[in-house]
Amino acid sequence: EVQLVESGGGLVQAGGSLRLSCKASGFTFDDYAISWFRQAPGKAREGLSCIGRSDDGDTYSEDSVKGRFTIFADAAKNTVFLEMKNLEPEDTAVYYCAAEVPFVPPCTFVETTYDFWGQGAQVTVSS
Repeated sequence: EVQLVESGGGLVQAGGSLRLSCKASGFTFDDYAISWFRQAPGKAREGLSCIGRSDDGDTYSEDSVKGRFTIFADAAKNTVFLEMKNLEPEDTAVYYCAAEVPFVPPCTFVETTYDFWGQGAQVTVSS
């Protein structure tokens, strides 16, 4: 059974940093993609960053938030991280990770691509 568990959310002041974790179980990081999405109050969910590895060993990534957010994976821990720096109040949202297993490149932020979703982690940035 595939499961994704997010952690690392919380309250931070503007300009601060947070690192979100997405711990995956039920599959290995041989052929997968994991993306981070967020949904702010009253707004549609948006894709942020994607990382993946296809079954032929190629790696992929995609970012819609250039510069401030960085996605990376620790295959030994079956965990994908989202490092967020210089946070702004507009970054306040529930952050979700989602998995595509197996992975069909390229990375995409089309939500229907993802069969598995975490429960979400609240990030609140105060001004």
